[in-house]
Amino acid sequence: MGNEEAADKRFTWVIKNFSSLESACLTIHSDEFVISGCKWRLMAYPKGFKDGSYLSLYLMVATRKNLPCEWRRHVKFRLTVVNQLSDELSQQRETEQWFDRNATLSGNHKMLLLSKLYAKKLGFLVNDEVKIVAEVDVLEVIGELDVLEASQEVTQPLKRVKLNEDDGASVKESINVNGFQVLPSQVEYLKRIFEKHPDMALEFRVKNQTMRTSCINLLLNVIETLCQSLQDFCIDDLSQAKKALMYLKDSGFKVDWLERKLEEVRETKIEAQFSKTRMQELEEELKVFKKKCLDIEALLEKKKEELKNLKQKWLDKEAMLEKEKTKVLAAAKTHTLTLDDVL
Repeated sequence: MGNEEAADKRFTWVIKNFSSLESACLTIHSDEFVISGCKWRLMAYPKGFKDGSYLSLYLMVATRKNLPCEWRRHVKFRLTVVNQLSDELSQQRETEQWFDRNATLSGNHKMLLLSKLYAKKLGFLVNDEVKIVAEVDVLEVIGELDVLEASQEVTQPLKRVKLNEDDGASVKESINVNGFQVLPSQVEYLKRIFEKHPDMALEFRVKNQTMRTSCINLLLNVIETLCQSLQDFCIDDLSQAKKALMYLKDSGFKVDWLERKLEEVRETKIEAQFSKTRMQELEEELKVFKKKCLDIEALLEKKKEELKNLKQKWLDKEAMLEKEKTKVLAAAKTHTLTLDDVL
């Protein structure tokens, strides 16, 4: 029916004798292939799913019949029907989603029109072969891997692992500390934690090394958050940190000490936020009182000026009164009449 080839994150499926399959088969499947420790298959409807005028194409979980409840994969993938005459004319569809036991298949009902696929000069069907490429990027893994890849074996205390699987990513060293693979920059940090809390991971049940590394990094991230200044994180960050600690506890980590510290920091943060809010309220109240004081001071200055003017008028009137009194007395003395003057 076809041949397959897998390389890193790409899987190529060549479907042979495609024209005969279109009339004889409802569905066809590729062989299993492994990417990022997870088993996958491609599935195609040569006559289309629901719509008989299209080729339907899907990525599916190969182990879908036996998936545990905790099995989840966050995946970004691209399916391509290759144009064998020109790569630029290839038909591509890209999807990102979570796969779990209830969602084991994802793809496109209308991947490519069959009339376009069968057109002899368009290059999708050459020598009665259809070439399909799947590019799968597993962004996050919950639960154990389906296949333990060679790069995940932990028999050596010092090994090289790819920390970033993007094309061209650099390869860095990872060091084993109490069964956990960490970066060299994290070694002393993690050793101090185990010295202070030697029983922290005694009941940790996860065996897969990738998941172990993810869990220890989650723990270190929580501690790093708590070591930040209060201004550098919010209450929501602490809520997420608490959820992370619950996940770590469920996995077997003994982190009661970290929960207590997280609660202390949370209370301090809440108190700081309350104080900040109260401070803002007091500042607003102070502005109101300050404005009232300034208004009264301005009014007082105005009244002072009015009082000064009234005092001046009072003094002026008093001076005028004294002047008139002097005139009256002088007149009285000067014009006193005798009997002779009257007669």
